[in-house]
Amino acid sequence: MADKSPRNAQSEAEALAFSGQLGKTIQRLRKAYNLSLSELSEQSGVAKSIISQIERNETNPTLATIWRLSQALDVSIDRVLSAAHDADFVEDIPPNDMPVLTSEDGKMQLTIIGWSKTVEWLQWYDVAAETGAVLESEGHQRGSIECLSVLSGTFEVVAGQETRRVEAGGTVRYRCDRPHTVRCLEAGTDGAKGRATMVCILKAAVME
Repeated sequence: MADKSPRNAQSEAEALAFSGQLGKTIQRLRKAYNLSLSELSEQSGVAKSIISQIERNETNPTLATIWRLSQALDVSIDRVLSAAHDADFVEDIPPNDMPVLTSEDGKMQLTIIGWSKTVEWLQWYDVAAETGAVLESEGHQRGSIECLSVLSGTFEVVAGQETRRVEAGGTVRYRCDRPHTVRCLEAGTDGAKGRATMVCILKAAVME
């Protein structure tokens, strides 16, 4: 399957604004522990130059980097990210700006409705498929879980040796750290496409 992590310019701009508050929080916690940049780098495994860029709002850190810093500072990720919860946040994305992935057979489209800031560990999509559409994917990080909630039509999921048929209104959850396939067995009525929501939780990404 195609890479599930493209980013659009508007989301990147918002993410950089978010990391500005994150940088202040990291710097405040580092100074509270009387740690130099070099000391925090040694304890976290994050390069000194990267930490400096985060504090100066010059880079957009991944969740894995935030996790390493939070462990070194002996605080939870929730606390590190708490500064971002203080300000109101609303983001409008026009339909034409939503990235779309297409299966190799051209019969299934996945509109990326997830936030680029969480793409390292949480991804979600709006799925539209014709009858007979097939989406084949390689395995993701170990321990990852995918959830498919069918809104209309009938889908089939094959994960490893397991096969499940999912009707409208149903949800199937399955390990996606191995090759897996999603098929649209029957689209909607009156020529409408089968519709579903797909959520992928990449559990191992936080620990890398």
